[in-house]
Amino acid sequence: MNWTENKQPILGLAPMADMTDSPFCKTVRSIGGADVVFREMVSSEALVRNSGKTLKMTEFAEEERPIVQQIFGSEPKTMARAARIILDHSNPEGIDINMGCPVYKMTSNFNGAALMKDTELAGRIVKAVKTEIGDVPLSVKIRLGWDNPNQFKKIIPVLEENGIDLISIHGRTKEQGYSGESDWLRIAEAKQMAKVPILANGDISTPELVDEALKITKADGVLIGRGVLGNPWFFYQYKNTSKEIIIEERIKVIKQHAKVHCNFYGERGMITFRKHLSWYFKSNKLGEDFPKIKEFRAKLVRLNSLDELDKLLDEFEKTKFS
Repeated sequence: MNWTENKQPILGLAPMADMTDSPFCKTVRSIGGADVVFREMVSSEALVRNSGKTLKMTEFAEEERPIVQQIFGSEPKTMARAARIILDHSNPEGIDINMGCPVYKMTSNFNGAALMKDTELAGRIVKAVKTEIGDVPLSVKIRLGWDNPNQFKKIIPVLEENGIDLISIHGRTKEQGYSGESDWLRIAEAKQMAKVPILANGDISTPELVDEALKITKADGVLIGRGVLGNPWFFYQYKNTSKEIIIEERIKVIKQHAKVHCNFYGERGMITFRKHLSWYFKSNKLGEDFPKIKEFRAKLVRLNSLDELDKLLDEFEKTKFS
């Protein structure tokens, strides 16, 4: 299956470190609406060193398909070997290369967005991985540039020459991080020059903004990141004209997500699930204000078990702090 040839627009869940794991992707899939989901990035170096923990991160259930696994690294042969390991182990519908992560831990080792400073190396990585995986779709996630918002104009032709099948572009530079606004007009320039499909990313925070982003960028689809955190209904709402999600439905899905998460991660599962709870109960995700919501959120970050969560959510659903 070549998901890059989906009927447009392509609606994709963006890869987000520590967030788009198997339990979250399952949750998004169970609600519906997304055309493809991207798994959180994994280290190519760790994979070729036979890290069992890293390899487990690339495992997924059939209901998550079509799925794309993102990898990061800066050595072409290592990236190619890692892609082959993933294909042999999990057989995803695609491999994605991270050339957009702006965090220092990544860029200081010349991973992520640092690759935009060396288009020749970026091209060699794409060529090595594409040669290894053949007909399996290969995509890449980039930014507008490192410090110059026009650097994408230099790197896109190089990526295409070396076999890339699709490019996702975040409308900020590395230096901007997540500050300022995503420049959809420059993404439109990228779409105009590109020969391969382009997915727009950045500041598409609500389902209502998808059509506006597509209208401005003329992109072939969107890649949604933080807009889906705390709102796995994002794609469903877009396809159903922003249907309101009632509290009862929200509580039901949170409980299901928590159960799948804890089954996947074991006894410390609830501790790692707290980050999702903080997103689920942000006021802008709830869609309305509830009295004493701050006190309720303070309780959420102290939870240690599914039983504690169920009781607290039942209390919330019953009273809504009215």
